[in-house]
Amino acid sequence: MHVDILTILPDMFTGFVNTSIIKRAQKKGHLSINLVNIRDYAKNKHRKLDDYPFGGGPGMVMQAEPFFLAIESLLSGLSIKPPVILMSPQGEVFDQNLANELAKEERLVLICGHYEGIDERVRENLVDREISIGDYVLTGGELPAMVIIDAITRLIPGVLGAPEGAKEDSFAMGFLEYPQYTRPRSFRGLDVPDVLLSGNHEEIRRWRRKKAIERTWLRRPELLNNVKLSSEDEELLAEIKGLSKGNR
Repeated sequence: MHVDILTILPDMFTGFVNTSIIKRAQKKGHLSINLVNIRDYAKNKHRKLDDYPFGGGPGMVMQAEPFFLAIESLLSGLSIKPPVILMSPQGEVFDQNLANELAKEERLVLICGHYEGIDERVRENLVDREISIGDYVLTGGELPAMVIIDAITRLIPGVLGAPEGAKEDSFAMGFLEYPQYTRPRSFRGLDVPDVLLSGNHEEIRRWRRKKAIERTWLRRPELLNNVKLSSEDEELLAEIKGLSKGNR
């Protein structure tokens, strides 16, 4: 996958693109990231990008021309236009399903806005969709862009050392992830559940499934409305609810 990021703060991405999974994905050739400084497309002497909004009001608005020039330059010569996505609190909320959808694309263009927003003509003529990472306002779109790239990179085949890892993450199966343990077996009197040491793979699988459902029901019950439960899941959920009532 190739990702173009339009930003006025390319330095914010320095650590992000050069560490952890993102760095390894690029080294393996699964991901390439192109940071585009929008100021390079400003035509004025001081490379100014913002101006006062027509009609008055607080703050400054990012001008349309630099975005048109930058995106036209990026898309020049391409036979297939990649999705152009604006990071925006007005957009659809980013979730695992959207991450799965975007991970299938060969190329993405992400726009990071600033100030009071971007000239509406950019939205109307260049942007294919807008994405929000939550119902709050940030200084700019750089952090949301990093969140989206991180989430979709994990889903690109070959990026993770264990292919099943991404499938078992929280939300990947519709449930929150089950509890995880590692050595030592006992720490300050706190022991690893016996079932995980039993060697019985079927019991371990069932325990993990039950714990994932239990965590989801207790912490994020609304997620269960979007999951098709198997007969086993229904049975496990009934057990969980029964135990919960018994403890009241």
